[in-house]
Amino acid sequence: MEEEEGAICPPKMPEFFPRMSTNQRPRLNTTTEESGGDSSSSGILDERILLLVFGSIQWDVRALCATASVSRKLRAVANRLLWREVCAYRAPRMMEALTSSGSSSRIGGGWHALAKLLFFCSGCDSTRHFRMGQSCPGHLVKASRFSKTSGRSFLARKCRNDLLFVSDPCEHPSGSHADDDLGIYRGVFRGFMKSRTRACLIARQVELEERVRCPFCGSRVWSMTAARLVPRTAAKRLGSQDGGLEYFVCVNGHMHGACWLIPLSSDEAESDKEVDGDGDSSDDGGDDDDNCGTRRSVGADGIGVRNGPAA
Repeated sequence: MEEEEGAICPPKMPEFFPRMSTNQRPRLNTTTEESGGDSSSSGILDERILLLVFGSIQWDVRALCATASVSRKLRAVANRLLWREVCAYRAPRMMEALTSSGSSSRIGGGWHALAKLLFFCSGCDSTRHFRMGQSCPGHLVKASRFSKTSGRSFLARKCRNDLLFVSDPCEHPSGSHADDDLGIYRGVFRGFMKSRTRACLIARQVELEERVRCPFCGSRVWSMTAARLVPRTAAKRLGSQDGGLEYFVCVNGHMHGACWLIPLSSDEAESDKEVDGDGDSSDDGGDDDDNCGTRRSVGADGIGVRNGPAA
């Protein structure tokens, strides 16, 4: 079997994930030009030193968030180099797949946005096609699992040649929607600018949403529900009902969405545990086969992504 790698307008994430304006591999600076040659500050801004320091703590995301918040100079280094290194370390096979097609696979929105997508559950608000009693705030997750096999379930038949990674749903108590839990999921396309999904959205002249923005890069989004591009396989993969989900895709190819999860019976829960045990588990880059606080797995062949050092 081929190895698999691998919401809606939530409260803003603290400015721990600064924006990157370039997708190209940066060159290392042993002394930062911004330091003006000041030896008292050049050490902490030396990119080789930063790579060694964060490598020694296994690219802990919370530590990097805190570091990027110290000063504009450190944030600039994180923008230029460190977020890309986090992604490559935490999800090497997924990053290889996303960047394997040359210029067509440029990381839309920057590496900071992709890092945020890997480690941040975007939360959820009510939208036109998905109503809920109260907002669910976003939060950092301990671990997530993304799968391109799951991603195919979210693609319309004519778009099945696109490559989309989708996470397991992060489960939250609904509070007001019968006994169903709220499931929040996210994903990313490879080479979205040249994808069939984007071509279909443009051909159908689907309008961008007025009130919803991408929680990862801040760009405008299309509602796949409004575009009528939500296949029935998406609800089946999530463990939801038809009409009980909605998801959006932004102009940079980031996906986020929410659904109502049908309660699992005890037999189904046991079956899920058995399926989870068949997932791809790797010690490479901390890719442990863990879920984002969820008992459901939308892709048993996905890879795990952790936001801190392995225990």
